[in-house]
Amino acid sequence: MAQRISGTPGTLGESVAPKELAATAAETTPENPWPLSLLSQKMKSYIDRMSSVWIEGQVVELNHRGKASYLTLRDTDVEMSLPVQIWKNVLDRTGAPLAEGSHVVANLKADFWTKTGRLTMRANDIRAVGLGELLARLERLKKLLAAEGLFDPSRKRRLPFLPNRIGLITGRDSDAQKDVVRNVHLRWPAAEFEIRNCAVQGPDAVPGVMKNLTELDADPDIDVIVIARGGGSMEDLLPFSNEALVRAVSNAQTPVVSAIGHEADRPILDEVADLRASTPTDAAKRIVPDVAEETMNLLRVRAELDAAVNRIIDREQEMLTAVRSRPVLAEPQTMVAAREDELTMIRRRSLQATTGLVLHAEKEISYLRSQARSLSPLRTLERGYAVVQNDEGHAIRDVAEVAVGSTVHVRVARGRFDAEVSDTEATAGS
Repeated sequence: MAQRISGTPGTLGESVAPKELAATAAETTPENPWPLSLLSQKMKSYIDRMSSVWIEGQVVELNHRGKASYLTLRDTDVEMSLPVQIWKNVLDRTGAPLAEGSHVVANLKADFWTKTGRLTMRANDIRAVGLGELLARLERLKKLLAAEGLFDPSRKRRLPFLPNRIGLITGRDSDAQKDVVRNVHLRWPAAEFEIRNCAVQGPDAVPGVMKNLTELDADPDIDVIVIARGGGSMEDLLPFSNEALVRAVSNAQTPVVSAIGHEADRPILDEVADLRASTPTDAAKRIVPDVAEETMNLLRVRAELDAAVNRIIDREQEMLTAVRSRPVLAEPQTMVAAREDELTMIRRRSLQATTGLVLHAEKEISYLRSQARSLSPLRTLERGYAVVQNDEGHAIRDVAEVAVGSTVHVRVARGRFDAEVSDTEATAGS
């Protein structure tokens, strides 16, 4: 409720009436502000009405100071922390001593100190998260992601036969890094790496791995990304079952190889990665071929190719030998001689047929010639007759066609001559 303040002395003994304070913070003005004590009281009243809340986090700092202990809880997924105060008797009820790195759930209640304006989160209860509960949570998350299809084999990308450059996300100077690099170079000495170091356990692991994954995935020279870590407890490997990290790997465009822990370790990252390697050493064997083995394969394939070519040549040689052994090729002159005799016989028959036709034609021509000659005027002339023609070459059949003194042309069987008409005489009936 609003409060009143006492009046202040005015001029000449006059006093100012008390001013009514604003009922809410929104009603305050520069002319009518709240005193600091009122704000503090209202904040404490509001915070005291807040319910306590159960939160989950990881202990990153723990300090004991007499009857009170001070710890810092950090979110397991993102870079966010909160200081917490806990009394010794509450801490003793946990049964097992807390240590930095412990995964806990705590019941917190906010407490505001009006004198100093300090907000404190006080733990009324704190419990370490048991292994069974963690496993149950992971199983629920795994079923959720499987239902979304993130583990479907059809989503997994095939690794390149020989990557141009390998992205490696691992702890700094870790055995996992040494195993991957050493074994890759043993198998393929020319392999190149882009190594990114970050925390691989604890609250910094998830943001560190995701940041490096994003950068490597955006690099066009990176053909495959390996996320590697050595063995450890289930709590140490929890970051690799983090939902945000698992989804980031699922959305990556570059093939991702999961090489976390040992064969028995199975974080959710193994399920969504494009290839799951049982160990970092196994990852090295899976991402690059063995140069010695590939050399032997090339030699073997080359030998098989040479043998195949030789078999083809041998088969063709045998076929050629068989063809050459045939009589027509063994003694080719036989074929020519046979055709020569056949050609000679055909020519002889052709000549005989042609000669017969010529003789027959000659006889027919002689016969036709004799017939033509028998009908020819020459045959008449040979019997002593003559043909008399005028200057125009027309045969003279009537004496009236000539005159005495004119010249006529006389044709006999063997030549011609000219004659002069000395006399004409017409015959009876002319």
